[in-house]
Amino acid sequence: MSGPLLYLFDDRRARTWAPFALTRPVGELRYGCLTTRERSERVLGLACAGHLADAALEGFDEPEAAPVVQADDVPPEATRILLSSRAVLDFQEPPEAQGPARLTLAGETVGWVVPPGRPLPPQAALLDPTSDGHGPSVALAGEVLARPWSLVGGTPGRLVRDMAHLFPGTDTPEGVVRFGEGALSLGEEAVVEPGVVVDTRQGPVRLDAGVRVEGPARLVGPLYVAAGSTILGGSVGTSSIGPVCKVRGEVADSVILGFVNKAHDGFLGHAMLGYWVNLGALTTNSDLKNNYGTIRMWTPDGALDTGLVKMGCLLGDHVKTGIGTLLNTGTVIGAGSNVFGGLMPPTVVPPFSWGAGGDLSKYRLDKLVDTAEAAMARRGRSLTPGARHILERAWRRTHGDSAP
Repeated sequence: MSGPLLYLFDDRRARTWAPFALTRPVGELRYGCLTTRERSERVLGLACAGHLADAALEGFDEPEAAPVVQADDVPPEATRILLSSRAVLDFQEPPEAQGPARLTLAGETVGWVVPPGRPLPPQAALLDPTSDGHGPSVALAGEVLARPWSLVGGTPGRLVRDMAHLFPGTDTPEGVVRFGEGALSLGEEAVVEPGVVVDTRQGPVRLDAGVRVEGPARLVGPLYVAAGSTILGGSVGTSSIGPVCKVRGEVADSVILGFVNKAHDGFLGHAMLGYWVNLGALTTNSDLKNNYGTIRMWTPDGALDTGLVKMGCLLGDHVKTGIGTLLNTGTVIGAGSNVFGGLMPPTVVPPFSWGAGGDLSKYRLDKLVDTAEAAMARRGRSLTPGARHILERAWRRTHGDSAP
């Protein structure tokens, strides 16, 4: 077998990254212009062979992503590079270690280089990398993310660094008003209609291939919009927006993973949205407490102080909100939930919940799958067998084995 193989692993902390880790490996979350997997592939010059993640995610087969595998699936005859999915590498020369080595970032163990024939680190070390210190240390540059809200708070700065490395500036389209010294970069067949304002005073703007921005709209850098997405109007900025999204209204300091529909007015600030989220018209989140204090958020480890004065909401994959839904500061809505009725739901909504306000019941599995299939078909995608099985497993982990 030629060449090293790259694997990302979810350690114990990554596996608590609710509401996202229930339905996807953490390496497939977006930070800046790239997912952690895409970034690791670019820096190390290797295609990711798989994610070592929770067994409940086995079968993950999202297009363009790497599969979830188990340690027994990793071929022993190759050099294997194991890297934490919470490690965000700066653009740098890849490490030259050929023999056994321990990868570190800011003094913290984030992975290993395992030569052919050597066993992988034990499961205990993959869950807690600090417990295994064998091999010479190879230092990498970057940062280690602590919690999912770290992606929200760090996105503007990460966008500036990414775009300086990845995208050259291009000419301003005719009829577009642009001010500021930051770069504006347009991918192939990106269209910006006349009447759009682009503000690059605080950072660059990148509109990837096939992006369409309809006027009037205001784009505020640093801003990245991935391929195939559409900005339908409003003020959109300081955010990372994934592929094939529809966005309108006021959006700031947020991470939108992909295939999200926010096609109507409403404020989204300091928030992170999973794949296939649909926000009903005028859905709005709060991202600032009235007393200007730091915001606490629920995690599987208990409620934690984020240390952030501004933090909006975390919405898992396939979440739906009804028209006029209001989300309080620090709200966490689990994957597959459907909240509606114009009432504010609790700040913690368990996965696969259905209802208005605090009157929540379990969302029937068959109805959930039907809705997911219909939503995905509207974007030319289908619910793969792996994705279906992951949703079914996650639903049963949440509600038990009772029939839908």
